[in-house]
This record gives sequence, structure tokens and C-alpha cells, in this order.
Amino acid sequence: GDVADGRAPAGNPSSQALNERYTFETFVIGKSNELAAAAAHAAAESPGKTYNPLFIYGATGLGKTHLMQAIAHGVIRRQPETRVLYVGAEQFINEVIESIHSRTMPEFRRRYRMDVDLFLVDDVHFLEGKEMTQEEFFHTFNALYEGNKQIVLTSDRPPKEIPGLEARLVSRFEWGMVADIGQPDLEHRIAILRKKQEQDHLEMTIPDDVLRFIAEHVRSNVRELEGCIIKLLLYASLKHKEVSIELAREALSDRIRPGEDGPAPRARPSINKVQEVIARRWGVTPEGLRSKARIKTLTVPRQIAMYLARELLEMQLVEIGQAFGGRDHSTVIHSVDKVSRQMTRDRSFRERVEHARQELSAE
Repeated sequence: GDVADGRAPAGNPSSQALNERYTFETFVIGKSNELAAAAAHAAAESPGKTYNPLFIYGATGLGKTHLMQAIAHGVIRRQPETRVLYVGAEQFINEVIESIHSRTMPEFRRRYRMDVDLFLVDDVHFLEGKEMTQEEFFHTFNALYEGNKQIVLTSDRPPKEIPGLEARLVSRFEWGMVADIGQPDLEHRIAILRKKQEQDHLEMTIPDDVLRFIAEHVRSNVRELEGCIIKLLLYASLKHKEVSIELAREALSDRIRPGEDGPAPRARPSINKVQEVIARRWGVTPEGLRSKARIKTLTVPRQIAMYLARELLEMQLVEIGQAFGGRDHSTVIHSVDKVSRQMTRDRSFRERVEHARQELSAE
């Protein structure tokens, strides 16, 4: 891009805006993400040289996009003229289709291959099964890689486990560094809440014991943790009350099950119990859920059981997969995803799942 009167070059028309809050300074490092964070720092310090590509994977809401954008902010700070192209894989797919239809492929290729110094692609698992797009992505990747341009990719699973991804792409995605981000442990969750509090200048409002209480009860992901703080503060201002553990329990009742106090929550149901309850409620057998069979009558209850195991048991994806006929963890991710999407769309389905959850939580 031409530099007009000394300003940074005009942005790539394909690039989505970066979130200015997604910097290294606001990223809280803990055991579950330290490898990915170290790799991201290294990539930002010497783009295109150390880890290329950098492939970061993990469940939603754990900070993949945050780290990826932090690299861009870090590089731009050092080299303001860097041309950053940040896209979601879905957008890449749509632009390929669009360019084929409108016969503007050369223009597309210039935007993606010539006018780029740093290429960030979120959710590359969306490329699965899209042959035409994978072909285009392959050539884009090669052109940038050969030009020593840094490439950063995120996904909800490692390259090898993205179904329908061509072998040549899988191998390229593994050329540099593949790092995962896991669920934060208790201390890490407390640190994340403190950081969020600092960032929003909330020093006065949330006492430490309340932060710890939230961290002990909300274990799913960072996004949900941060959401709890926002919800709690809103609740406090609506009720004109001081923030306390009692208030937190009330405000976050949908996230915290009653009677779960302090660090020793009640015994969680076992995976067998989850399978038993779901099987009974959906009219199948627990053995069926654990079997390899892919019959329609078993698929849905099996996905629901995986979803509830993930929600209630804090088990690793791999362990859940093992308990359901040795399925791999990408199948579990897919199931959890499918059930949560269905729950937002279909009220009676949601109520059915919630009733099962209540029965399991009431044990």
C-alpha cells in the first residue's frame, strides 16, 4: 500500500478490525496457556522467523483470538508500516466464492498474497470439506510462507483432527508451532478476574473473597468468567447493594448450583450416572451410548450426555470421548457445540436438557 503523507498504509479492504483490548498486556498467563503465550511473544518479536506458522487451538472463550491479535498489536508497535490481514476462515471462504462468481480472482489473490505482511486467520476448522477454498488457501499460504510473512491460525482442534482438511494443509499447519490453550485452573481463574477488574477500573467494587467465590464456581471459560463480573456489577447497581458472596450467589444463580459452598463442592455425578439418566430420559440404554453404533436414535442422546459430562464433570475432552466408545476429542467438541447451538434455537429441547441437568445436579 502507498504511504500517504507519512501515515501508516491504508488497511487491506479484506481485513477485519482488530480489538484494541486484545494485547499482550491484558492477556493473563497461567499453566493452561503459557506455551501458546510464549510462542505468540516470539512470533511478535521476530515475525516470519521463529514459529511460522503459529497454530493455536483450544475450546471457545479461552483466548485464542486474543493472543492472535496481541501478536498483530505487538508487531505494529515495532513496525507501524506492517500490513496486517486479519480474517475469519468463513470470510475467506465467502470471498473465494464471490471472486469466482464475479471473475475477480486476480484482485483477490493480490489482496491475500501481495499486500500482506502478517496473516491472521481465525477458526480455520471452517475450511473442512471445502475443496475449492482449500486449494486457494494452500496457494495463499505458500506465497506468504515463501515470502517469510508470519502466518497465525486458530482452531478448536489440532490440525490432524480437522475432518476433511487436505493432508498437504495439515502438514503445512504443523510446520511451525502447534500450541494449545486449555481450561484455566483455580488460581489462574482468580488472576483473570483480578485482571478484568483492574482493566475496567473496578478496584473498589469486588472484594477478593467474592472473586474467589466466582472462580471456584465458574469453570467453563474466560469469556464466561468475565461475563460474570459484568453481570454481578449490573445486578449490584440495580439492587443498590454492596457486592458480597450472598449477592454473587443470587446474581449468578444460573451459573452456580445451590448448596455448592466454598472449595468443597458436593460430589459431582459420575460419568456413568450421566449416561444412565440421559439413557433413561431418551429411552435408550447406557450401553448404547457407550457403543460405537451411529444410529440416529443414539446420536442425539449421546451428544447430550457428552455435553452434560463437559458441563458438570470438568472432565478432559479425551476422557469424555473414551467413556463414549473411545471417540476422539474433536467428536466431543462437535457434540458439545451442536447441543449448545440446538439449545439456543429450540426451547423444548433446551428444557429437556435442563431437566436432565437438574436431576443430575440434585444428587
